[in-house]
Amino acid sequence: MQQYIGTKIIQASPQDRDEQPGYAVRYPDGYDSWSPRDVFEAAYQPMTGMSFGHAIVLLKAGHRVARTGWNGKGMFIYHVPANSYPAQTGVAKAYFGAEALVPYTAYIAIKSVNETVTPWVASQTDILADDWWVID
Repeated sequence: MQQYIGTKIIQASPQDRDEQPGYAVRYPDGYDSWSPRDVFEAAYQPMTGMSFGHAIVLLKAGHRVARTGWNGKGMFIYHVPANSYPAQTGVAKAYFGAEALVPYTAYIAIKSVNETVTPWVASQTDILADDWWVID
């Protein structure tokens, strides 16, 4: 049997059933369910206080994420998929051609405090932090 791991955004609230602690769960398609507390808490975590691994999955799904510990107001990161842009510089025009589209690979961008966007690289602290949250 093959193993699977999944990430989805759900809504849940604590709810006991037959004197057993658990959670009422609503899935994105509107399906309502119930899960025992130990099963639920082993599979889900709040969308605040996430690991970087969960943040990456959500970035790739099109969400903006940030760290609680970031000092700058309004900062967040997001995924930029691979694409291309018209050659802008003399070097790009000389290498790719004046009318060429310059290809680039996917990357993570950061919207900084001063309202600019730049490619972003995670630090060791960012990678190991558990204070990531979704901005949506």
